[in-house]
Amino acid sequence: MPAFTTLGVPADLTAVLADRGITEPTPIQAKTLPDSLAGRDVLGRGRTGSGKTYAFLLPLVARLAASGRPATARKPRALVLAPTRELVGQIEEALKPLADAAGLTTMTVFGGVGQNPQVRSLRSGVDILLACPGRLEDLIGQGHCDLGAVEVTVLDEADHMADLGFLPAVRRLLDATPSRGQRLLFSATLDKAIDVLVKRFLHEPVVHQADSAQSPVSAMDHHVLHLNREHRLPVLVDLASAPGRTVVFTRTKHGAKALTRQLNKSGVPTVELHGNLSQNARTRNMEAFHTGKASTLVATDIAARGIHVDDVTLVVHADPPAEHKAYLHRSGRTARAGAAGTVVTLMTDEQVRDVRDLTRAAGIKPTITRMATATDPVLVSLAPGERSTIPGGLVVEAPASTAGARSGGNGGGSARSGSGSGAPRRSSRGGRGRSGGPGGQGGQSSTGGQAKAGGSKPAGSGQGRGRRTGGASSGGAAAGGSRHTAASFSTGRR
Repeated sequence: MPAFTTLGVPADLTAVLADRGITEPTPIQAKTLPDSLAGRDVLGRGRTGSGKTYAFLLPLVARLAASGRPATARKPRALVLAPTRELVGQIEEALKPLADAAGLTTMTVFGGVGQNPQVRSLRSGVDILLACPGRLEDLIGQGHCDLGAVEVTVLDEADHMADLGFLPAVRRLLDATPSRGQRLLFSATLDKAIDVLVKRFLHEPVVHQADSAQSPVSAMDHHVLHLNREHRLPVLVDLASAPGRTVVFTRTKHGAKALTRQLNKSGVPTVELHGNLSQNARTRNMEAFHTGKASTLVATDIAARGIHVDDVTLVVHADPPAEHKAYLHRSGRTARAGAAGTVVTLMTDEQVRDVRDLTRAAGIKPTITRMATATDPVLVSLAPGERSTIPGGLVVEAPASTAGARSGGNGGGSARSGSGSGAPRRSSRGGRGRSGGPGGQGGQSSTGGQAKAGGSKPAGSGQGRGRRTGGASSGGAAAGGSRHTAASFSTGRR
């Protein structure tokens, strides 16, 4: 694999990458960088985690620095469009050191926060604008932004834009940029919706594909657990209380909220991510997950794209997704940048046919295990290590939903024990003992295992050893204090 400098990346940007431990291009970067640095329009396809972000940020910064034009009020010099606020934020995180090295300014534009700071930044002039389509259109309509000076336009996660219904807005925004400016379009899949954009907006594009359109990350181990519906919650508690970061996907926003509450009641520090959260809540929850205060993130498909968190060891499909592209993008939260990862899908009797069709369309052959109880030894093989819990889980202070979250859930659940993320961790080997009551205080019989998410091993922890029991573990009993059933995380609105 050639070095970044041999591909044409300027030395100052290469040094920034080296400072971040990035010295060797990924396949998608190696294929696209020579063309994009030369100013050609590029259509790049690579699966989640393939390195697409730097594949467009490096030429974007290099070309703006080379052109040397000054930023003017309301007229950004480059535009990066992305489908979600989280993805915009994470692109900015990768961009900022590169832009600083080149003396360029950046800003983000998305909904869910006040527009006045965004308006002020645009008025003072900005080189690179990273935006979600909706808020950007609002600002343009109000006269606060003009795309007529854009030199380079990037469309990231183009297929997800199409899935979310953003293509009409994307077309209007691209129409507002100069027709002969450089355009870079990156996507995990290339389908008919993407073809429409390519034919209309890209000029003689160079097409690069870094991997098979359906190929899952090779380092992933895919498993399906065929279980009874009443066993799903205790199984999720067991998997999520193992060492490492876990991402759990549900179909609906209500389901994500309910499951977050249940996991916290069972002692698993958990935060949620879905469309009902305010931007402040989303930012706070992702920060808790990034820093390890929360070891588990429960999310809808909003997090299946562009959420980059290092060392996610386990992805669990608590609700199997509706189609195979969503499966691959959800699963791509683990096994990133060559690391290993495990993907587990929970399947009840009525879901057998759907899961079979799903995995076949995704091009994978998972290992299927029929679980007679919620304490099958396969759980330890899927998520090795000592199980550990914090009484009450993670307490988050602010309301989780912009709609008021009438179900009583805070961003981290409705744990009542008052123990914050720094509470001493109680742990047990292979289980959490029996939950003592409605507060979800499971796992207090412990052997003093390692804290999984920022907790500490309490001095003089109990002498008893927690033992696994089929629904009597902290997962099953703690859920009894909630108004939701064990199956409630698969119901509600999308």
